[in-house]
Amino acid sequence: MRREPLAAHTKTKAPFPVSLLFEVKLFYWVALVIMVVSVAAGAFAANQTNSNDNSSTATPPPAEATETPVEGEGRQVKSYDAEPPMSIDTSKKYTAIIKTDKGDITVELSASEAPHAVNSFVFLARDGFYDGLTFFRVIPDFVAQAGDPTCTTDPTVTCTGSGGPGYFLMREDSGQLHEAGVLAMAAPQGGDEVSGSQFYITYAPQSHLDGRDTVFGRIVSGQDVLDSLVGLDTVDPAAQPGDKIVSITIKET
Repeated sequence: MRREPLAAHTKTKAPFPVSLLFEVKLFYWVALVIMVVSVAAGAFAANQTNSNDNSSTATPPPAEATETPVEGEGRQVKSYDAEPPMSIDTSKKYTAIIKTDKGDITVELSASEAPHAVNSFVFLARDGFYDGLTFFRVIPDFVAQAGDPTCTTDPTVTCTGSGGPGYFLMREDSGQLHEAGVLAMAAPQGGDEVSGSQFYITYAPQSHLDGRDTVFGRIVSGQDVLDSLVGLDTVDPAAQPGDKIVSITIKET
């Protein structure tokens, strides 16, 4: 009887387990993903470091430009390219306290009637333009005038009486007459323009100035101080400097 050959005598190999093959492939895929993630993380960290380094050493943006004082005769005076933009609220009440070396003069400003004159006066006062200037023109029964940046207590400076802030204002009809004790912007050459900074306070009514200058306020206290200001001879080059304006403070209500 013929017998089938025994299996032990056959030289065939056992098949590779399917589960083990899957685990090996999975291992390689996981390893590949970990390697890619590690490389990406390293690149991101390096980029962040470089960004931080660059931000810490970068040049900061320049500061906003400020107005540079213009050198005058013996002092520094401020000059502006144009009339300041409107910054006052015409519905509010503005009061100016003119502090002099003789005492305080308080004036109420007419913001709604003469907005440009009041706005310019408030701007210059808050910017310190008037600090140290003098009442260079004081004529009894007429006016006490100030606001020329060349007119100071410095004897080396020639007070011209025609200086200003670098701009003029259009004349405004505030509806107020030149009665005693009013505050007005002077018109150095007449016409439709008035000074941007030169103001005067009247000692007595000056009807001949009605319609020529801009009345923009009225004195409410300090008449005794105004009366004590030293009268000056404006045509005498040897005249003593006038009384000084220490500062002008603006109150807004």
